[in-house]
Amino acid sequence: NTAWRLFHLINPINHTGTRLGVSRYKAEPYVLAADVYAAEPHAGRGGWTWYTGSAGWMYRVGLEEILGFEQKGSGFTMNPCVPVDWPGFLLEYRYGGTLYRIHVENPEKVQRGVVTVSLDGRELADKAVPLSDDGKEHDVMVILGAGR
Repeated sequence: NTAWRLFHLINPINHTGTRLGVSRYKAEPYVLAADVYAAEPHAGRGGWTWYTGSAGWMYRVGLEEILGFEQKGSGFTMNPCVPVDWPGFLLEYRYGGTLYRIHVENPEKVQRGVVTVSLDGRELADKAVPLSDDGKEHDVMVILGAGR
C-alpha cells in the first residue's frame, strides 16, 4: 500500500489532472521532473524533466518493484507489491516476435505473495517463466495469496 501511495504521489500525470494543476506544474505529464519547486513564485512547478534519468528510474520502479516483473537471463519472474484493493492487472511483454500476456489475480487481497505461476495452462514449479522467441502469443497466470 505504501509503495503504491508513494509512486502515485510522484507520478507526473497526477500533477496535471486539472487546468489549475497544468498551469502550476508547467512540465510534461509523461516525464518525471527531477525536482518540483517549493519556493514562490514557482511553487509546484516541475523542473529538469528531460535532463535526468529520473523518468527511467520511475519506469523501473513501476515495472519491477510494484508490478514485480524482472527478466533474468532467459526467463522472467513476477513478484508484485500491490495495494490490497487491486483485484489484479494485465501486463503485456514482448520478447522479440513473441507476446506474453501476464494476468495477475489477487483473490485474497494481499499486498505480496505469489502462490502459483502458470504458462499456457501449465503450472511452473519454480515460478520462473522461460522466454522463447517463437513468434506466438503466450498466457501467463500469476495468482497472489497468503500461501497454501
